[in-house]
Amino acid sequence: MAISDTMPPLWASSLRPLAARCSPAGSQVLGAENSLEFRTGPQRQPTEAMRRSRRFAAMVLPALLGEMSEAAAVAESVLGVLTELVDVTARHRASVDLAGRISCDGAHVLLTVGEMDRPLPDPEVEPGLYLVHRLVDDIGQYRGDEAGYVTWASVPAPSKTQ
Repeated sequence: MAISDTMPPLWASSLRPLAARCSPAGSQVLGAENSLEFRTGPQRQPTEAMRRSRRFAAMVLPALLGEMSEAAAVAESVLGVLTELVDVTARHRASVDLAGRISCDGAHVLLTVGEMDRPLPDPEVEPGLYLVHRLVDDIGQYRGDEAGYVTWASVPAPSKTQ
């Protein structure tokens, strides 16, 4: 058994301490301290990539969202959007690995998943994207490092004062 066989294929890059996340100044800047990254290898089929990405996000979202009001509802929305974006990206993968990032600024949870070999299809072609469009307040794509398309989506996260 190789070391890579015993290590999980998904990992969190870093999370800020709870006190820093909950402070008003702490939620103003997105950075490595309030985001996490995951990666699945080329051997993962779309269903396996979805399952692993969702399981990983479900484990780390409570730490990322902290004491945010309605954290459970926000996490459920994030998991739904993430699952659909990973599904579409894994089936139209442009790069060897499927990589993603989940960031929280206190008002939104930003998801990025990439890279696809084509622009994001319409919901008529990928019906799961109807759910994505219903749960996010903005969605888009940009060109990634591997010449594919990286999809990003912003899930609203109500603050304690709302």
